[in-house]
Amino acid sequence: MAQKNRMNAEEEQMKKRLRELAERSYRGNCYTFTDFLSLAELSCYYELERELSFAGGKVSGGSEGRERCMIRFGNPQELGYEEDFPIVCLKIEPLMKKFAEDLTHRDFLGALMNLGIERSTLGDIILQEKEAFLFCKESIAPYITENLTRVRHTSVLCKITEEIPAEGEADLKDIKIQIASERIDGVIAKVYKLSRSDSAALFLQKRVFVNGRLCENNSHMLKEQDQVSVRGYGKFIFAGGQGLSKKGKLNALVQVYGG
Repeated sequence: MAQKNRMNAEEEQMKKRLRELAERSYRGNCYTFTDFLSLAELSCYYELERELSFAGGKVSGGSEGRERCMIRFGNPQELGYEEDFPIVCLKIEPLMKKFAEDLTHRDFLGALMNLGIERSTLGDIILQEKEAFLFCKESIAPYITENLTRVRHTSVLCKITEEIPAEGEADLKDIKIQIASERIDGVIAKVYKLSRSDSAALFLQKRVFVNGRLCENNSHMLKEQDQVSVRGYGKFIFAGGQGLSKKGKLNALVQVYGG
């Protein structure tokens, strides 16, 4: 109960902040921006999207398909000009790739946190072989490029790049599962080897997101190419059914990130 009350309080605080930014943009005839928001925080915006439509909200994380995103309030047609999101992409690469460790998302994030950086200034981190690409607020980029010189035991070079990475097929692991239907709680249970009751509990805990939006309905039916994120477990793409098994079960393919 205490945890639920805390979560509700955090949601109300976020909604209050979003309303303030939207109102400031509308009354001041200017663009306003949030920090990078988590999926849970973005869900607060989607709940208010219609209410705040007067302020022309737009969501971006630096490129398509990002989880951590900013919201910009301001309508270009009414303001008469366009203002880009204050997001830059940094490329973090080992000085000697041959001797670099196999670094994880947690390794890169930990190195950044050790610099005293607020998580809200950082977007997604995308791993590609021994390199990483980081989306961050433009204002913090110079500090990161100057001070991020080591991740675990690997010396790294960090620089602003125009190269926009995408999580490609190399980041996905194909997993074949058998399910009774496309119902989301059953799919999650199969993917992460959970009981149906444990899977259902994730929805009550507001830990499941479909295509970036909170999903509280554990009987929701997934569609082909839906992207599912489960806080604390990971994310996957539901690639769809592939016919029936001899026992009448649905054969399905999911593509798990970082598998």
